Amino acid sequence: MIQNFINEEKSLACVHCGLCLSACPTYLETGNENDSPRGRIYLMRSIQSQRVTIEETTMRHIDLCLGCRACENACPSGVEYGHLLEHARDYLEKTHRRNFFQTFLRRVAIEQVFPFPWRLKFVLFFSTILRLPVFRWALPRFAKESLLLLPEESTSRKPPEHSPSFTKEIGRVGFIEGCVMQVMFGGTHDNSIDLLNQQGWTVITPKKQNCCGALYAHSGQLEKARECARNNITAFEGQKLDAIVINAAGCGSTLKEYGQLLENDPNWSARAAKFSSKVKDLSEWIAPENLKPSNREIKVTYQDACHLAHPQGITTEPRELVKAVAGDNYIELTEADVCCGSAGSYNLTEPAMAEKLQTRKVRNLIDTGAEIVVTANPGCLLQIQSGLKKAGSKMKIMHIADYLIEHGG
Repeated sequence: MIQNFINEEKSLACVHCGLCLSACPTYLETGNENDSPRGRIYLMRSIQSQRVTIEETTMRHIDLCLGCRACENACPSGVEYGHLLEHARDYLEKTHRRNFFQTFLRRVAIEQVFPFPWRLKFVLFFSTILRLPVFRWALPRFAKESLLLLPEESTSRKPPEHSPSFTKEIGRVGFIEGCVMQVMFGGTHDNSIDLLNQQGWTVITPKKQNCCGALYAHSGQLEKARECARNNITAFEGQKLDAIVINAAGCGSTLKEYGQLLENDPNWSARAAKFSSKVKDLSEWIAPENLKPSNREIKVTYQDACHLAHPQGITTEPRELVKAVAGDNYIELTEADVCCGSAGSYNLTEPAMAEKLQTRKVRNLIDTGAEIVVTANPGCLLQIQSGLKKAGSKMKIMHIADYLIEHGG
């Protein structure tokens, strides 16, 4: 007997109206109903009712989902697609045996590396050797494509535990250091904290925090995600904070949903909800009126990070920040909220579809004529950087914190 791995009531909220189709990146590319949100919900319900068996074909359609959750914004019925997807993947990962390569890639190369900064540092060091011409020629195409996703310059460092306000203190905020961000984008952390300090916030970065759990939650490892949540809640409890700030959209989405992740745990549900209520993306905490306009005539556009725009519903705030600096040099991007193909580790597990979406995104970016594209997530930064390189474009991609510091004033 198959267990009820998805909430039947939540799945029945989908009335199959089809309004989600035009918002779904994979459906836009394939035109296959099984690669749409309503098609995948039908598959989930069919597996649960034993009308469909778990086979490679079935898994393929579930795997191909980016988890970008653009469908949630388009849905008039309020279907909690992200919740359904995570629980379906959690069940399928326990019951379906993948081939050796996919198992190694997902369970070892990704899950045993990315959430652990010291392991990620080792892999990055090893990758610099592989990028040397003497080794690069012998690498398979998949490895070469993966190396293109690495940043040209990594700045690895942990933020200080206490960063005092530059002006009269108006409050204290916690700071999430993340995994990839602290290893690859230490300079972005510096700029994020500087922005907060400039606006009167003292920043506290607890040492005992760990991975937010997003990687696990999105890949069908919900218990591991819950363990991460419990550790982070404990690390920040006891601190008198006005907010807990995060500068990575994918992490922020999961942090804001700790209450839902631990809702069935009576010892943690209330604590998780309290923690999540304080989580704020950097772009919704920084005040645009305190920024200075740039004195350089540089055209700028903005790319929505999926997990900032869709589950968090934050689209206006980052644009207002960019416009405060760019002024009339801001250009709106066509399909700004369509996924670039990064989606956490998706560009590693589903490289073919990720590349199609990357190409689509880069084409729209080049059409703007902008010199800089700004975004709010490390995955987007790396995926678009790789696409711009392949297209031979000189357009520069920047995290919003880096853009505001480097071009403001």
